[in-house]
This record gives sequence, structure tokens and C-alpha cells, in this order.
Amino acid sequence: MTLAANRVETTAIRLHPLDNVVVAPRRLEAGAITSPERIAVVQPIPAGHKMAARSIGAGELILKYGQVIGAATAEIPAGCHVHLHNMAMTEARRSAEPRPWQAPSDPPRSFLGYRRADGRVGVRNYVGVLTSVNCSATVARLIAQEAERSGLLDAFPNVDGVVPITHTSGCGMAGEGEGFELLRRTLWGTAANPNFGAVLLVGLGCEVLQTGRFARDFGLAGRESFQAFTIQDVGGTRRAVEEGLARLRELLPIAAAARRTETAAAELVVGLQCGGSDGWSGITSNPALGAAADRLVAQGGTVVLSETPEIYGAEHLLYARAHSAEISAKLRARLDWWERYTERHGVAMDNNPSPGNKAGGLTTILEKSLGAVAKSGGSPLTDVIEYAEPISSRGLVFMDSPGFDPCSATGQVASGATIIAFTTGRGSAFGFKPSPSIKLSSNSEVYRRMTGDIDLDCGGIADGGSTIDAKGREIFDYLLDVASGRATKSEELGYGGSEFVPWLIGATM
Repeated sequence: MTLAANRVETTAIRLHPLDNVVVAPRRLEAGAITSPERIAVVQPIPAGHKMAARSIGAGELILKYGQVIGAATAEIPAGCHVHLHNMAMTEARRSAEPRPWQAPSDPPRSFLGYRRADGRVGVRNYVGVLTSVNCSATVARLIAQEAERSGLLDAFPNVDGVVPITHTSGCGMAGEGEGFELLRRTLWGTAANPNFGAVLLVGLGCEVLQTGRFARDFGLAGRESFQAFTIQDVGGTRRAVEEGLARLRELLPIAAAARRTETAAAELVVGLQCGGSDGWSGITSNPALGAAADRLVAQGGTVVLSETPEIYGAEHLLYARAHSAEISAKLRARLDWWERYTERHGVAMDNNPSPGNKAGGLTTILEKSLGAVAKSGGSPLTDVIEYAEPISSRGLVFMDSPGFDPCSATGQVASGATIIAFTTGRGSAFGFKPSPSIKLSSNSEVYRRMTGDIDLDCGGIADGGSTIDAKGREIFDYLLDVASGRATKSEELGYGGSEFVPWLIGATM
């Protein structure tokens, strides 16, 4: 039997008319013919990976999404696999022109949230036990564990739980400067997140980040819903746990007094995350989340894009969406900082794609970033803020952060995010308290493998079973349900008590 007799027509996906690569919707075997463009598959192409749509010369730019994702390091015949072995990073970029945004015209939507004294609205009602220093981490955890074990919470069904917020710093650092201010800002922002109905701050007593100064500087001292003490002042670990429980008995009734009330969707603040990305992330789950983000922004709500190393190579698309030249300049300043930071530490921005990203079909940071930016939708960029800086603008806000998901999400929650929406192609086991995390799979295979962890499957977009717009509507509806109290998969599994990871900058001394 001849090779031609074995050929089967198989669909391949071209994402933009200018692209010189197509994406394999499933594994393509050598000898297959793609449709509607009749490209002969020369060698096996893994699902989600790229194949040359035509012959690509050595040094020629490779285009996906109509944008540059790299350059060929060798001649690539049509129908051949395009990946790490024949493609590399390039400094070339295509230009991006500002385009008018067509806001979705949905009727006004609402959810049932907790209106706090400062006017912001939470979607959960936790009591937090924060720590000023790592030395008080164990005591904070013991207080939370004993509150759960003893049945202390039984009388307060309106309180979602007691959450210990522990970290690895707070001392061995200068009492001023970038690292100190960043940690203080992260702790304060977390304490102020509207998903907390009350907060207890526990310190050791001799640390650099003093509890008294912290409370005074951020106006927390004297608030009914805030209390603080140190282990040294109360006489050691056992007494500190007893003191913590006594303080909780005072704080729990205050938190429990809150009630859910109908609130406009405009009060929702959603942090956008992606982790374990693959070749489908930028085609299915990320643009679907972007469609949901656009719906929320059109309602007057706020979405927060972050992970600065993962917009590198796609920043020109955000510049074109910036509401003003000043906002564009703020984003450029953060990217300049990262270029200096990575150079100082002897690494390159293109080091970002992980082994799992590459196994899933991503090759360069340019390709990953173009897909990552898709989860922000198409609305104008209204502000650029630093890590854990309070959000003061509605719409699409960019918050500077590392690409490490728990660290980035920690900053988003400290800035005010009340829900995290997290896309994944390889699979993710993540949750975050006090802000619930929903997870969206880019492909149906990982959804089937990890159904207990992943809330919604976006894989049907690739095979025509759904559309980006339809899935975006579904995600938006789900976000409002979660905001009204529906438990996410990560909440059902008990995730979220160990994922507080502040960004640590500066010398440890």
C-alpha cells in the first residue's frame, strides 16, 4: 500500500491570516493531509504543537496570532514540527495599532456580597490571623487549628473560617527601603482585603516589622475589627495561643454580623492568572477568560493582569490599549526594571517558559506572552500599579509581579482582588484564601484527568464544540455564582491556607 493511500484529512488551526505556522488540534501522524489547507504532514506533530504551514527559511520570522514568536534557526520544510530544535528567541516585533473596544452590551448583573465599612465588597467572610514575622508563624497556625478543633466557630455559621497568613520574612532585613515597604504593603493589603471580616495580627516582639508601628502606620489601631499582640509580651507559645483564642472570641461576633446583600457586578475585582500553560492556553482558555473579563469591565468591574515577565514580547499590544501615554510609560518603566533585575542576576527574560510549558507546545517567551495577554480581553488599560499597591481605578489594571503564580496571586489579593481566575493547560493544584480561585482548563484531556481540581473546561473551543464568546459568558456567570457563595473546586479540597507568598526583594541580613 502506498503512503498516499494512508493519508487522512485532519484539521489544523491557523490563528491569523499572516501566520506561517498552524496548530495541531490532536496528534498528527506523518502522511496525514490537513484541511481546509491541504498541508502534508511530514513528521509526527504532538497535540497543541506548531507545524510549518509553508516552507520557512533559516532566519525567517515565525508568526502566530499574527505576531512574531521567534525566528527559524534552520530551514523548516512545510509540514514539519516547529519547536525548540529549529526555532529561537528574536528581538523583532510587529507593530500594534490602537483599536476601538466594542464593549459587550449585557444587562446589569449582580451578586450577593459583603459590603465593608470602607465601601468595598467582599465575596467571602473570613477572620485572618496574620503574622508580622516568620517567628510567629507556628503560633498563628496553632491558633487557627485550635479554633477549628475546639468548635469555637460553630456558633458563627456566617464566618467562613479562620485563615492563618504566614510567611518567611519580617526580620533579618533593613527597616526601610524597597524590600521592607513591599512586605509591609503586602501584609497591610491582605489585612484590608474585603474578604476578611476581622483580622488578628500576631508578632514575636523583637522583629524588624513591628506590630505596633504596622498598625499605627496603616490606621488599623483602634479599629473594632482589628487586634494585635506579640508572643514575648504575653509570655510564650502556650499563652500566646490562649491569648489568640481569647482575641478571636471578641473578633468572631464582629465578623459574623456581616450579611450578604445584592451588589452590582461592578464591585467585583478579579485577578487573572495562568499557570502550567500549553499550546492551547492562548487559543482556548485565555481568550475565553478575556471574553469574561471584558463582560465584567463593561459592567464597571475590575480585572487585574499581572506576571510582568509573561507579558514580555507582547507589551506592545498593551501599549496600544493604554488609556494614556502616562499609563503606557508606567508599564514601560516596570519592564525596564525587570530587564535590569534579570541582567543583574545573570538570567534572561526568555528563561521564563518552564519545561511543562515547552512540553505543552510553547517555545519562546514571546509565544507564551502573546497567549497570556489574551486573558485580559480587549478593554483599555486604565492603570499600572506596583506589586500589592491598592487598586484605585476600575477596568483593566496591570499589577507588576513575578511570573510565579502564588507570589503573583498574593500581590493581587493584597491589591484588592476578591476572586482569582486561573487558566491552566498542564494542570494546576492551587487555591488562595481569603479569595476563592476558579480554574479553567485549556484542553479537555487535562480536565478529564483533574476534574476534582478544575472548575470549567475550555477545551471544546478547539474542536468547535463551543466558542470563545459562549465560554466567556459561562465563565462570567460562574464568577458571579462564586462571588455569591458557591464553593470552587479548590475550596472544596481545602486549598488556600499555604499559598501566601509575598515577593521578597532585598538583602537578608
